[in-house]
Amino acid sequence: MPDRIAALYQRHAHAFDAARRRSFLERPWLERFARALPVGGNILDLGCGGGEPIARFLCDRGFHMTGVDIAPSMIQLARTRFFRHRWVESDMRSFAADAATFDGVIAWSSLFHLDAAAQQRMIPRIAAWLKPGGIAMFNAGPERGVRIGEFEGEALYHASLSPAEYRAAFASCGLAELAYRAEDPQCGGVTVWLVARL
Repeated sequence: MPDRIAALYQRHAHAFDAARRRSFLERPWLERFARALPVGGNILDLGCGGGEPIARFLCDRGFHMTGVDIAPSMIQLARTRFFRHRWVESDMRSFAADAATFDGVIAWSSLFHLDAAAQQRMIPRIAAWLKPGGIAMFNAGPERGVRIGEFEGEALYHASLSPAEYRAAFASCGLAELAYRAEDPQCGGVTVWLVARL
């Protein structure tokens, strides 16, 4: 599944990037995320795409970005735009970073491209990358299941755990829930989680 998703984003990198540059519905959540971080903090962006609009918002506020994306064309766009930051072509499941490296981790419109079992394995990895007190934010579906979306006429896989399963995963690896909003109408109907490492 990740290989097909990577190929889709690689084929349609510029169309996806153009669409993202036209829409920033997640800005209120990004503002909340940024307020919880130390000035000049280090942020890991899993599924960073071309860096628009999320990385630009965070770079403009003085944060230091490490972006990870599986699609080479996306990483090239981010490197061109934000050359002072670190951009890594990698599957988030195999990306390697030292423990307690980041003040914040964001996985916006990316974690949900993994199946439920892979998401269960990713949550402890995200927790391990966070410094004590660090913040993570991601979006998911409102309930357990698989949904097939569409982009540029091609099928696009999405999966989600149930809220109870996410909460159990957080508890198992020392993450505390700060905020949860199911199908936020102010954010295009996406479901958002904000958690902190204890």
